[in-house]
Amino acid sequence: MLLLTVKHIIADFVLQTSWMAIGKDQKTGWAMPLLAHCLVHLAVAMALILIVAPRFWFVALIDFAIHITVDRAKGICASRFGVQQEHPWFWTLIGVDQALHHLTGFGLSIFMAAN
Repeated sequence: MLLLTVKHIIADFVLQTSWMAIGKDQKTGWAMPLLAHCLVHLAVAMALILIVAPRFWFVALIDFAIHITVDRAKGICASRFGVQQEHPWFWTLIGVDQALHHLTGFGLSIFMAAN
């Protein structure tokens, strides 16, 4: 769980550019920023998993698929309802997004620990 939390902090906050963060939530032109952001998650997850538990390399692909799905759903909500930083739902949407990512890490951790 700690490994996937570190991965999340690095990929979601340290390595995410404003182009990715803003672009992935737009009504149009969201695909490339979203893909770039999620590929960063894939690369960091794959690197860390290959170092610590290489037999679980495929978990990075699962994390990628879930991350792109969660972020796209957030982007749809943000663009459809005009959720910008001033909007009352902004922090709720960010919180739900982060909670889902951390639950993903928790679930993937349980899977790896059980196998």
